[in-house]
Amino acid sequence: MFRSFRHPLAFVLAVALPILPAIAGKVATKGGISQAAPAPVHPADRWELTLESGYLWNIGSNTPIDYEIVPTQLTLRTPAQWVWREDDSGRRLVVRGRYSLLMETITAGPEDYYIGLAAAPSIEYWFPSAATSLFFSVGGGVGLTNSTNVPGGQGQDFTLNWFAQLGLRRALTENTSLLAGAYFIHHSNGGQTSPNPGIDALGFTLGVGWRF
Repeated sequence: MFRSFRHPLAFVLAVALPILPAIAGKVATKGGISQAAPAPVHPADRWELTLESGYLWNIGSNTPIDYEIVPTQLTLRTPAQWVWREDDSGRRLVVRGRYSLLMETITAGPEDYYIGLAAAPSIEYWFPSAATSLFFSVGGGVGLTNSTNVPGGQGQDFTLNWFAQLGLRRALTENTSLLAGAYFIHHSNGGQTSPNPGIDALGFTLGVGWRF
């Protein structure tokens, strides 16, 4: 048998070549090379942290004071909790949880700040590309301000909040996005003092989001 190979290298190749494909296949499978890549996760099915700020102007008649507010908020959105509608084109209508830390600076008014918490569902319509979405939320919570004795100002430090937001989100990269929207906020103490002045302010917000 060995005499039929004039060179030792020819003998090595003759033995090795038939088994190399099998060895390579096992190595590739073990290393995950031959495994199919996982399907991409839809942005609505990921956690999202957003930081937004903007400007609000008093629009209500609850107080004679022309309040102006900078409504900075840090918001955590959960993955979709309920898929309301979905079709083959990629359009999705989902509901996510929305939890916010409110850090408001009162630039015109007797108080200086408002720190609070708020929660709401985030109803979101995602376009087929999954790069653009509309979102809408209505919710509320509680917070604290540095109340004064100025007539028309907040009657006490502990204050309730109620808000509504309608906005647009546009992806910048796989993990980041820009957000812009209209934002309404209401502050009052729920009738715990008399009189019970409140703030109704409307304006805009701009922000950036990170998905993880």
